[in-house]
Amino acid sequence: MKKVSFAEFGGPGVLQLIDAEEPHAGPGQIRVAVRAAGVNPVDWRVREGQVLGAHPTELPSGVGLDAAGTVDEVGEGVEGVEIGDHVFGEGHSTYAEFAVLGAWARMPEGLTFEEAAGYPSVVETALRIIGQVGVEPGQTLLVSGASGGVGSAVLQIARERGITVIGTAGAANQDYLRSLGALATTYGEGWVERVRQLGHVDAALDLAGSGVIRELVELTGDPRKVVSIADLTAPDLGVRFSGVAGSVPDALAEAADLITRGKLHIPVEKSYTLADAAAAHTDSQAGHTRGRRVMVI
Repeated sequence: MKKVSFAEFGGPGVLQLIDAEEPHAGPGQIRVAVRAAGVNPVDWRVREGQVLGAHPTELPSGVGLDAAGTVDEVGEGVEGVEIGDHVFGEGHSTYAEFAVLGAWARMPEGLTFEEAAGYPSVVETALRIIGQVGVEPGQTLLVSGASGGVGSAVLQIARERGITVIGTAGAANQDYLRSLGALATTYGEGWVERVRQLGHVDAALDLAGSGVIRELVELTGDPRKVVSIADLTAPDLGVRFSGVAGSVPDALAEAADLITRGKLHIPVEKSYTLADAAAAHTDSQAGHTRGRRVMVI
C-alpha cells in the first residue's frame, strides 16, 4: 500500500510517500480502507520531534491520527461493526491507503468521508480541554486562536452547553467566529483590552501557541483556569499543557450525536492527496485555518 512516512525528525521535506506493508487489525481494533485522513497540528509537531505527552515516536514513523473509511478487517473481540461499514475514528499512521483504528463510530448520515475525517481527534480534544479548564454554563470562555478545527468544535460545544464564548482570530475569520455563536475580536496589539470590552473572562484556552499565556492568566486571574494545547512553555507559568490524550470512543459517539442533531459542523477548508502531505503540513503550520484540512485517498 501507499503510506506517508518519515525516517528523521525535521521540516515538511522529511515526509515521503512510500510503499509499505499493509497493517492488520489486532484484538479490539478494526482496519479501514482509508478514504480520507484528518490533518492536525499534532501531526507536524510529532514530525518535528516535539514531546507532547504521548509515547515517544519510533523512527521510521507513519503520520496521522484521524481517518474515515470503509471497514475491511475486524479484530478479535470487536462487536457492533461489520466489514463494509462506513466509520470515522482515531488510530495511527492514517495518511495511508489502509489504517488500523482503536476507536471509531459509525459515520452520521449525510456526511462525506472527507468531512468525517475532520472530526475525531478535534472533537476529542475540544471535549477534553473544555472539561479540564472547568468552565460552567453561564460563564464566559475565551478561546485564543478560535477559527481552526479544535476552535470550531470548542465554540459550538461550549455554546450548546450554555457557555458564552469570546474568540480571537485574524480579521478574515471574524464573521466565521460570529457564525458559530462567538463574540469575536482580532488578535494583535490591544487585543487584551478588546477582550475586556466584550466581557469578564472566567476561563481561557490557548489553541494557537502564539505566546499569549501570560495575558490569558491576567484575564482569568488564575493559571488553573487556563489550558493550552499548543504552547510547550505554558507550565512555566502554572498553566496546564494538554497534549495527546489518545483514542476516546465516547468522544466519537458524542461527536456523531452532535453532528446528527445539527449542533456541530466543521467545514473542510482544503483537501490534499497523499503526495501533497508536505504541502498540507506547511499550510497547517502557517495557521489561519478556517475549519479543517484533510488528506483524500
